[in-house]
Amino acid sequence: MHTGLYHALDFASDGKSLDFLSIPFSVDRSPYYQVKVPVCRVRNGTGPRVLLMAGNHGDEYEGELLLGRLFRRLDPARIRGEVTILPATNAPAVMAARRRSPLDDGNLNRAFPGDPAGTPTFRLAHFLEHELFPRHDVVFDIHSGGTSMAHLPCALIERQGTPDRLARALELMRALDMPYGFVAENGAAAPTSMAAAARAGVIGISGEFGGGGTVTPESIAYTARAIDNLLIAIGLTDAPVLSGPMPIVAPAAAPMQLLQLDSHRQAIYALRRGWFEPAVDVGARVSAGDLAGWFHDLTRLDQPEEELRFQEAGIVISRRLHSDSEAGDCLIQVARPVEEAGILGRAA
Repeated sequence: MHTGLYHALDFASDGKSLDFLSIPFSVDRSPYYQVKVPVCRVRNGTGPRVLLMAGNHGDEYEGELLLGRLFRRLDPARIRGEVTILPATNAPAVMAARRRSPLDDGNLNRAFPGDPAGTPTFRLAHFLEHELFPRHDVVFDIHSGGTSMAHLPCALIERQGTPDRLARALELMRALDMPYGFVAENGAAAPTSMAAAARAGVIGISGEFGGGGTVTPESIAYTARAIDNLLIAIGLTDAPVLSGPMPIVAPAAAPMQLLQLDSHRQAIYALRRGWFEPAVDVGARVSAGDLAGWFHDLTRLDQPEEELRFQEAGIVISRRLHSDSEAGDCLIQVARPVEEAGILGRAA
């Protein structure tokens, strides 16, 4: 009664349902409190099986808003297969508008493979990796830069699994029709949802669709198009559910540029307390030695600001939005453009 995670999901029934994952966790104001994570199911017979999740980090809103809308719009009669939707996966973090859960300070995307006897975030991670992910063919985990970061809009996969599985992941990533595709190098034992999907034998797709703790017409358009394109690519639907009827214009499609982060030299970190002023924004192409920005010290006004320069060439993929920074904060990152043949060649 006081540990574990409970649910009454029926994975065999057709139709549409809304239920909750329940995680007991006694708190001061409520001794028998349960964390309630909403979970939506839409099923029509056998076919592709996809899990769509957002709110892995609570302050990343494009996926949270659009997955709720998707559940309301999906008609079981118009799909083949099944969709599980988690619009607010780390529900305490979503309700607190925080990256991490206020209950246990848990960062869900650093909590896999989880612990069935741990705090709520780790129990949820364990359930996802060991019970929910394996029931699906594809997991799509929707992210953004959150409150503190601006991020280049990009699809994302991790270099995980067999060469065939990696090739399929690249194929589905391209199907999202994003301007950039980011291939992360986190390793098979990584504590992320994408590594968890690979360990569960599932293809993991992700992406960064906005930032700043808000949404924009453009970030919503990118995200809606990516969700629709994935559902069509796997054969679950024949037509867009989100992007067609919406009064928005998605950014023009262009060939996807693949990017890679594989060295700490591609980032610039604060080494002390200070205030960051960027010289370039996300999407800028830079060379090694180019000016990245300036680091100010408002406690030493007689000292000039410090110039920060890139150590590596590439495309700026993210930058810190909060000027006020402490030692260890990542200020700006540049990703290296790569070709698909190089990625697949390394997986062979």
